[in-house]
Amino acid sequence: MRVNRTQAEANREAVINAASRLFREHGFDGIGLKDLMKGAGLTQGAFYKQFESKEDLAAQASRRAMEHATRRWSAVAAGSPDPLEAVIGLYLSPGHREEKSDGCPIVALGSDAARQSEEVRGPFQDGIAAHLEVIDELMPAAEGPKTHRKAMAMLSLMVGAVTISRILSDEEMSQRFLDAAAGEVRRIAAARE
Repeated sequence: MRVNRTQAEANREAVINAASRLFREHGFDGIGLKDLMKGAGLTQGAFYKQFESKEDLAAQASRRAMEHATRRWSAVAAGSPDPLEAVIGLYLSPGHREEKSDGCPIVALGSDAARQSEEVRGPFQDGIAAHLEVIDELMPAAEGPKTHRKAMAMLSLMVGAVTISRILSDEEMSQRFLDAAAGEVRRIAAARE
């Protein structure tokens, strides 16, 4: 059965959205095309009409995941009297730790992405730059170029803490990593350079 252009675009968007979630949950190599397409409610045959390769889909799904994560930070910041604290609270929370398919793509796919092609790594680089920009904008009394270094340290701490907290089966220790990182991120943000 022939699909019209509008439906084809809707199908493509559904596949990118499903892949964005499923790659974060299973990794780039942990899920095949058949299951990716099933996750979007489509057959595997429809894949090749929409994407050049699984790598093409991985790049587009990564871009979608990174853009979603950045918008999420901006939205939580915009709705709070203390925007930086809101982002820290969202990111370094037990809820985010458990959010495997909708959580941070840097945490979920970072080590996988490092082994991928430039086509797949590119969206991560762009997304990391966007995350740094959000942190820079939320920093109290922006201090120029040195602030960007602080944002880098803060993002590194946050990503590392969530990554470690997801590895640990000891709930109390997992929470201590999140709490320790939150304290250090706040300290870095408040520190004068």
